[in-house]
Amino acid sequence: MYSLLVADDHPLFRDALQVVVSSGLPNSQLLEADSLAAAIPLITEHDGLDLLLLDLSLPDAEGLDGLTRVRETYPWLPVAIISAHQERQLVLDAISLGAVGYIPKSTPREALLNALTQMLEGQLYLPAEVMRRPPTTSPSPQANTPEAAERLAGEQLAQLTDKQLSVLHCMTQGMSNKQIARELSIAETTVKTHVSAILRKLGATSRVHAIVMAGEANLPLYMASRTVR
Repeated sequence: MYSLLVADDHPLFRDALQVVVSSGLPNSQLLEADSLAAAIPLITEHDGLDLLLLDLSLPDAEGLDGLTRVRETYPWLPVAIISAHQERQLVLDAISLGAVGYIPKSTPREALLNALTQMLEGQLYLPAEVMRRPPTTSPSPQANTPEAAERLAGEQLAQLTDKQLSVLHCMTQGMSNKQIARELSIAETTVKTHVSAILRKLGATSRVHAIVMAGEANLPLYMASRTVR
């Protein structure tokens, strides 16, 4: 049995989420709040919460401010973002601030249930359709110049083998180890070995950190340029 809380000011979305949870996650409960202020007492009262689904457009917590406040006050609570916004960089920013997932509100019902299940099992969820899009702007000051971007790609991504780059690319699309194994036709134990090597070579402190680094380095562009060399 799981205990979830959704903080969203749209009753229709909360109702739809209730249907998904009640039908797809038997014996689980979904608490509801229409603002961050209303969610805080529920978090305090239910210290066994498994997941908070936080809207980015709450009347009292616009943008990633709500995520930052919740992570600072309740670091033990996994938080996933739900939003109508689907900018790739926004997803990366949310993950870098500690979110365990990012769910576009346009996500179909079955995919939504899969996303919830994945995060409740302790995995990171990223919307593949968003993460496949190329970055439109430089995501950080360190990558604002061609020289900095080249250094980032050359010194970090160049350490990875072609197979490790493929695994990292799958990671950026929110795939679990099992999904990566299926996608690349390799054993799940091999995927785990590759992930460990990727973290070590990139100097990443976690799977999320590696994904953020890949986003900053524009991994798809680097892979394309490496292929044509």
